[in-house]
Amino acid sequence: MGDPCAADDNLVHAPDDTPAHARLVAAHPPVATPPAKGESAVQREARRGLSWFAIGFSVTLGGFLAYTLAGEILRISELMILLMLAFFVAVSLDPFVRWLVRRGLKRGLAVGIVLAAFTGVIAGFMALVIPLVTNEVTAFSHAVPGWLEELRDHHSTLGRMEDHYHLIEKAKQQFGSGGGSSLFSGLLGAGQVLLTTVTDTVIVIVVALYFMAGLPQIKEFAYRFVPASGRERARALTDQVFVSTGRYMLGNLATSLIAGVSTFVWCSATSVPYAAALGVLVALLDLVPMVGSTVGGVVVSLVALAVSVPIAIATAVFYIAFRVAEDYLIVPRVMRHAVDVHPIVTVVAVLLGGALLGIIGALVAIPAAMTLGLLLDEFVFPRTDTA
Repeated sequence: MGDPCAADDNLVHAPDDTPAHARLVAAHPPVATPPAKGESAVQREARRGLSWFAIGFSVTLGGFLAYTLAGEILRISELMILLMLAFFVAVSLDPFVRWLVRRGLKRGLAVGIVLAAFTGVIAGFMALVIPLVTNEVTAFSHAVPGWLEELRDHHSTLGRMEDHYHLIEKAKQQFGSGGGSSLFSGLLGAGQVLLTTVTDTVIVIVVALYFMAGLPQIKEFAYRFVPASGRERARALTDQVFVSTGRYMLGNLATSLIAGVSTFVWCSATSVPYAAALGVLVALLDLVPMVGSTVGGVVVSLVALAVSVPIAIATAVFYIAFRVAEDYLIVPRVMRHAVDVHPIVTVVAVLLGGALLGIIGALVAIPAAMTLGLLLDEFVFPRTDTA
C-alpha cells in the first residue's frame, strides 16, 4: 500500500501562519456546480447571486430597445419602399445606359439622357391627364348652378326628385351638422395625397439618378463583403442577374406598349373619350404583372359608359380577349428569350410580393424570383445533386 501521506504532496500548502480555515480552502478549492437539467438562464443567474432586480431591469431594457427599434423600422418602412423602387428603376434602366456607353458616351451623359427620357414619359402622361381633370372640374362647377335651378323647378326630373326626397334640406342639415368640416377635411386629405404622390415621384427620380450614376461603384463596394477567392464568381452572378432583370423589363415594356397602343386604337374606333390618356394609363398599369391590365380594362370600361352601355360591354369583352391573348400569346413570345421563370413561380411570386409591398412588391416580384432561382442553381442545387 502506498504512503497515505503521499497524496498530500499534491495539495497546495499554505504558510504555517495562515489560519486553519484558509488552509482548508486552499487544500480543497470549491468546485463549480454544473447547471441543473432544464434550468433557465434567469434561474442560473439567480443561483449565481445576481439579484432579481438586475435581471428584471435587463429584460425590461432589452424589450424596450427591441420595441423602439421595431417602431423605428416601421416608421421608415415607406421610405425604404421608395428606395427599393428607385433602385429597381435604376437597374431596369441600366441596359439603356450601358447601350449608350458602348456607343462611346460617358456614363454620366448616358444616365442623363435615359433619365430625361424616363422623366419625359411621366411628364407627358401628366400633361395628358391634368388638362382633362381640370376641364372636368371646370365643367362640373359650371353645371352646378343649372342643377340647382332644376331642383327648384317642380316640372323637371331633378325637381320631382327634390319634391320626393327633399335633397336640398338634407344637404343643409348635413352641412349644418359638421358636413362642411368633413368636406373640408376630405379636400385637405386629397390635397395631401396629391402632394405626397408628387413628392414621392421626385424622390424616386432623384435617388434613381444617383443609383444609376454610381451603380458600378455600388457593385464594387458590395463585392468587398465577399472573400477575394469568390469575387469573380460573385461578379459573374451579379452581371447575370442585372442582364436578366434588364431583359425582363424590356420585355415588360414591350407588352405594355402593345397594351397602350391597343387601348388607343380601340377607344378611337369606338369614340370613347380621352383615348390618348387612357392608352398611356393602361400602358403604365400593364407594367404590374397579372393585375395591371385587369385594372386598366376596368377603368376604360367605366369611362366607356359615358358613350353607351353597349360600348362599355363591348370594351369589357375586348379587354377580356386582350388579357387572354396577352397571357398566352404576347407575353410567352416576348419573354421567351428574356427570363426563364415557370408560370407557377410567377403567380406565387406576384401574389406574395403584392401582399407584402403592394403594387411595388408585385412589380419587383418576378425579378426577385428570377434572382432566387439563379442563386439556387449556383449554390444549392449543385451540392444537393452531388450529395
